[in-house]
Amino acid sequence: MVITLKTFLMINRELYIRQIGEFVNKPFVKVITGLRRSGKSSILALLQNELIRQGIKKSQIIYINMESFDFSHLLDAADLHDHLKGIIKKDQRAYIFVDEIQEIRNWEKAINAFITDYDADIYITGSNSRLLSSELSTYLTGRYVEFRILPLSFQEFLLFHKTRGKSFENTYQAFEIFLRMGGFPALHIADYSMESAYKIVHDIYSSAILRDTVQRHNIRDVELLERVVKYVFDNIGNKFSAKNVADYFKSQQRKMDLNTVYNYLNALESAFIIYRIPRYDLKGKEILKTQEKYFVGDPAFLYAVMGYKDRLISGILENIVMLELKRRSYRVFVGKQGDKEIDFVAEKGDSKIYVQVTYKLHEASTIEREFSPLAAVADNYPKFVVSMDPFWKENIGGVRHIHIADFLLMEEWS
Repeated sequence: MVITLKTFLMINRELYIRQIGEFVNKPFVKVITGLRRSGKSSILALLQNELIRQGIKKSQIIYINMESFDFSHLLDAADLHDHLKGIIKKDQRAYIFVDEIQEIRNWEKAINAFITDYDADIYITGSNSRLLSSELSTYLTGRYVEFRILPLSFQEFLLFHKTRGKSFENTYQAFEIFLRMGGFPALHIADYSMESAYKIVHDIYSSAILRDTVQRHNIRDVELLERVVKYVFDNIGNKFSAKNVADYFKSQQRKMDLNTVYNYLNALESAFIIYRIPRYDLKGKEILKTQEKYFVGDPAFLYAVMGYKDRLISGILENIVMLELKRRSYRVFVGKQGDKEIDFVAEKGDSKIYVQVTYKLHEASTIEREFSPLAAVADNYPKFVVSMDPFWKENIGGVRHIHIADFLLMEEWS
């Protein structure tokens, strides 16, 4: 049985296809993780199309989508094993794709068996990082490679709209729409009002909260979890600790111990609803364990849950930059430079980049605040101040100023 590939508009996400493509027919399980509705299923469909283009027969490709009722009978590893064993042909390599595999109990046992017993190239997706990592580390240590799928980048957003024949007055006007709508692919394959778009996003959020957080971590007090989410969303781009969260609830006459805060934050992070960015002391060259920053998996979550708030604009811009750094495989930190802070210090191999993010550089004090921490860093790695000022492009002390839209579209930050 071969599942017919989806027929809706397929837009190539070249970055991920290129990354995963390097491991096709290699002896590793390809594990594709990410937030719900970030495009994992489309990535699988694109990979299948690419295999067919390369000459692989459709009969060699097996696709299982665990969100489809057609596969609701696959409850555990034995069911999955029996189902695939009845399809795989022993005289040719099988290409197995299982979408949202965490819905199958003990799935890792079946995948381990197929690596051992069959000539199979295996691709799986999941929406909960810790669930996957704990199971993979037990059965597939050294035999898998993970790829993190994020919602659309600004460049992908432009490609989606160009493919649909949509155009913008200029790049900056396009970015303002991207800023308000976020990067969930479903919002950009058709025309939606903001109200309808946020309804779609709220449904994605509710699904991620219920299925990838509450159910996976056996959280009983859902109302308290939602309050933690709103605290994080309302403090986007601000430094805080689990103790700050617990103290806040105490001030609201709601008792919440530190372990519960940590558990809730970890559960939200594992479902890709939030990202925790640790602080790094540039002078001491060590990662600090307090006062991290938290961001959301996509800014549209914040709008759908909290509504649009002008006062959060700087944090939202930071969020977009953080996601782009993650998308390009950088390790991201908040930099501590003496008594000053650098929004992002990002590392990848031998390369490094420093980024300050602000809304507008209206005043001399703002310019001093954003440029001086970077100017004080005594190395030759690229340093940027990123904002939404369309015309103010002065560079100061080797620190480059650039509009955030232009920054996001740069191929290399050098």
